[in-house]
Amino acid sequence: MVQGGEDDPRGALVRPYAMTRGRTEPTHEIAIEAVLLTMRQGVEASRYAGRDRQLIASFCNDRAQSLAEIAARLSVPLGVARVLVADMITEGILTLHEPLEAGDTAERVNILERVLIGLRNL
Repeated sequence: MVQGGEDDPRGALVRPYAMTRGRTEPTHEIAIEAVLLTMRQGVEASRYAGRDRQLIASFCNDRAQSLAEIAARLSVPLGVARVLVADMITEGILTLHEPLEAGDTAERVNILERVLIGLRNL
């Protein structure tokens, strides 16, 4: 087995750390079911923001994606996706649509069910 190779379990730990430049705390609090969309100028801006951010922008360009869906599509831990997405919101690449207030429980359950279905379809 070659160190850092495909079979090396350490490779999976280094990449997410490198993706966030070692940061573990996002600049914005983002709920797992929050919906994200690429802003009009975000597609162009993401071309110079790195491969992972370009992928996220492309995921959210044609249809809204939840934070959970983004993490699943990138195959990264939720915390890593949260840091990347928060940075992209700050940079004006993505726009965040917060989930409904806690008082509307039926609608929140509906959203979570749709997120779960979307994750299963991946």
